[in-house]
Amino acid sequence: MTLETETVLDRRRLRRSLGLWRSMAIAALALAIGAYAFSGSQKLTELTGGKQIARVAIEGTIFENREQLKLLQRISDAKNVEGVILFINSPGGTTAGGEALYLALRELSKKKPVVAQFGTVAASAGYIIGLGTDHIVARGNTITGSIGVLMQWPEFTELLGRIGVKYNEVKSGPLKASPSPFAPMDEPSRKVTEEMIQDGFQWFLSLVQDRRGIDPKSVPGLTDGRVYSGRQALEAKLVDQIGGEAEAVRWLEEKRSVAKDLKVVDWKPKTDQGGWFGLGFSSLAERVGAGAVAEILGRDRTIPGFGQGLGLDGLVSVWHPQKTQ
Repeated sequence: MTLETETVLDRRRLRRSLGLWRSMAIAALALAIGAYAFSGSQKLTELTGGKQIARVAIEGTIFENREQLKLLQRISDAKNVEGVILFINSPGGTTAGGEALYLALRELSKKKPVVAQFGTVAASAGYIIGLGTDHIVARGNTITGSIGVLMQWPEFTELLGRIGVKYNEVKSGPLKASPSPFAPMDEPSRKVTEEMIQDGFQWFLSLVQDRRGIDPKSVPGLTDGRVYSGRQALEAKLVDQIGGEAEAVRWLEEKRSVAKDLKVVDWKPKTDQGGWFGLGFSSLAERVGAGAVAEILGRDRTIPGFGQGLGLDGLVSVWHPQKTQ
């Protein structure tokens, strides 16, 4: 092969390579513009100054999410938002996560009326954040309630003994890292754990009493942690109204003087909007990762929207039915 022929072939390969990279760059730019346009409807509404009702969805397991808290602050500062609908479809989550959202919602309600719309389930920490709103609308068959706090952990002592594994530990005090899955529960550990659970439980009950104006002991089963249908919750004064988003909008218009026929606009945390290149992949990765970790750990706690299960650290306020074999 002559030098001239090799030169021509090299040039052709270079042109093909440049053409491929150029095509990839154009495709990436198109995806970025599409992602920005898809996620920017609320931004466009903000820029044009159109009056609206903001809709915020809290779904799946509740954690303390800084982006969600920032979102509520943005809504609070948005002059074009007249009212807020908080759609809740959650079995609960960490008590601290529910507390953080509850406090943020109480701050938001100082500037704008906030109404909760319960979906299929709004229990435990999901109900805590409902208490942070000014009015609660639930479906007749919504599952709600489950007032209470728990802490769960497995114990592997018998299993380790069967497979010949001995667990050694040196710690600064008898209650450090207790309770532990690698040691049987002793009375001092049980006592301090129960005290912590009761402290969280009394805090939860005080929210119900203060926000709903009822004596928790007067509602059958409430202090035992039972769940209620939406209709039962209405009778027990745990919610205010049966219905959906239409009823939530009507309450804002009739009771809080929000202008009629405003557009309801979805507001999402910035991480969920995808930015220029996200396209929701980070959220998907988090969900897949959570499910994978749960499978590896062998957790037997299935929570909607989080793969096959998810371990929760800390005090938990969550409801889920037991799996049937």
